[in-house]
Amino acid sequence: MDDSATNGTTSGADEQMTTATTAPRTHRGAKVLAVLAAIAGTVVALDVITKTLVVALITPGEPVRIIGDTVTLRLVRNSGAAFSMATGYTWVLTLIALAVVAVIIRYAGRLRSGWWILGLGLVLGGALGNLIDRIFRAPGPLRGHVVDFVSVGWWPVFNVADSAVVCGAVLLVILSLLGYDHDGTRSGWAARNDPDPDDQPAEGDHRDTGAGSDTETNKNTETNTDTETGRNADA
Repeated sequence: MDDSATNGTTSGADEQMTTATTAPRTHRGAKVLAVLAAIAGTVVALDVITKTLVVALITPGEPVRIIGDTVTLRLVRNSGAAFSMATGYTWVLTLIALAVVAVIIRYAGRLRSGWWILGLGLVLGGALGNLIDRIFRAPGPLRGHVVDFVSVGWWPVFNVADSAVVCGAVLLVILSLLGYDHDGTRSGWAARNDPDPDDQPAEGDHRDTGAGSDTETNKNTETNTDTETGRNADA
């Protein structure tokens, strides 16, 4: 056979194998992005709606009591980070938020753990929620002040986006400490106490193995019987 034809056939087979391998990965990555977008979109929607209502209904300096003086709603415009930290560095915080969003979206396709998708979705939604304020609210783009309105005791005033970022970050830290990795693998505590179901043999596999063993045993028995019969006949 011509070498060029052989090379062409081999190249075609390699391309088909590459396509077959890439297609499931692409589909999986698109599915992860869709779930991530749904979680983040829900957080952003709740954040924008609540901030809009607070700005329209609450007067600055006039808190609305929910549970006495412990839990109140009060309109605060924050130039800093979550929970009023790092005030005065609005544009720096805006750039950090943009970087966080870009990194999460960039590596979303590598996620294989549902809990990691949830955690990063919360962080992404919270980052986007406050980023919208920094871009579109006064005093100007990249310097906008974030609307905070939930006040609980001595805790700094916060909003829905802040809560999502903190909850998502705490979840990711817990997953990392327990050994649940973003790619679905498990190590440490998780590997010892919660093994991956994919690593466990299915019931069908046990049955198939048993059936195969029985078949092999029957074959060996028949072979031994035939051999013994042949020896008796020769005798």
